[in-house]
Amino acid sequence: MKLLLDTHVLLWAAAEPKKLPAAARRLIESPRNQPMFSAASLWEVASKNRLGRRNFRVEPRMLRRGLLDNGYLELPITSEHAVATDTLPSLHKDPFDRLLVAQAQVEGILLLTADERLTRYPGPIRKV
Repeated sequence: MKLLLDTHVLLWAAAEPKKLPAAARRLIESPRNQPMFSAASLWEVASKNRLGRRNFRVEPRMLRRGLLDNGYLELPITSEHAVATDTLPSLHKDPFDRLLVAQAQVEGILLLTADERLTRYPGPIRKV
């Protein structure tokens, strides 16, 4: 099964796997599953990194390289994903999260999230 990790879960998996709930870790590490990351997550990381906040120090290029080196697949953003955001209810204002939800819906990929609000959207979404 393909698993799309939201940005928060992705950062945990990449840098602090012990923070992942055990069920999420089992899903991500299972040889039956294929973990994926969205270009939207790297865009979000790059945007936050550019702000220079002391509590957020993630180098997006190194994150991407590490994910690819560890077998994660990259999910590009397509125009189909972008236009699918217009049908989502206004449950969440974060454009990066809305794009991840649209990608999960369009691609039929299970989105793993730490954000309870995202689970209110229809589609393959699971809170971990």
